[in-house]
Amino acid sequence: MLDQLIEFDRSLLLYLNNLGTSSWDGFWAVVTNKLTFIPLYLVLIILIVIRKRLTIKGVLILVLIIAGMILFTDQTTNFFKFTFERLRPCAQEGVLEYIRQGECWGYGFFSGHSSNSMATAIFTGLLLRPFYKNLIYYMIVWSVVVAYSRIYLGLHYPLDILCGLSFGALSGYLFYNIFTRLRKRFVKV
Repeated sequence: MLDQLIEFDRSLLLYLNNLGTSSWDGFWAVVTNKLTFIPLYLVLIILIVIRKRLTIKGVLILVLIIAGMILFTDQTTNFFKFTFERLRPCAQEGVLEYIRQGECWGYGFFSGHSSNSMATAIFTGLLLRPFYKNLIYYMIVWSVVVAYSRIYLGLHYPLDILCGLSFGALSGYLFYNIFTRLRKRFVKV
């Protein structure tokens, strides 16, 4: 059963990765770059601060929660990577010869890009839901696009992505609840 799942994962990677063309490689390299979306993150933080009318204490709690969320998703991802030691597709013989690939290092299960982007999508989407009802859907689409960039560049298998997105969704929801409770407890609304 596990062998069939791994073979399906490999086949799906080869199919999805080979949908690309060299003319799109630059675009997907930009999408996967962690620095690309810093302006988006800043806009989201500013919107949260303004729309939620956060005091200085509220902003401090927000920043600490965001830092905690990213630290939590990153370190949990690293724990899984070093526990399972699943090679990235771009480092695995029998796969790397057939895919387009970005810079390749480390292990791949599960995707940190996917978990971090989905945690951000859920966290910000839920916080801003009273003001922008559809924002969470746009943020989820954005997260899936970031996640797909990892398949496009041959850095993760689809199962790495699916697990990363799922873990990120749970993390974003968890930290949204933590922020909401801390804000009610320590900041007069």
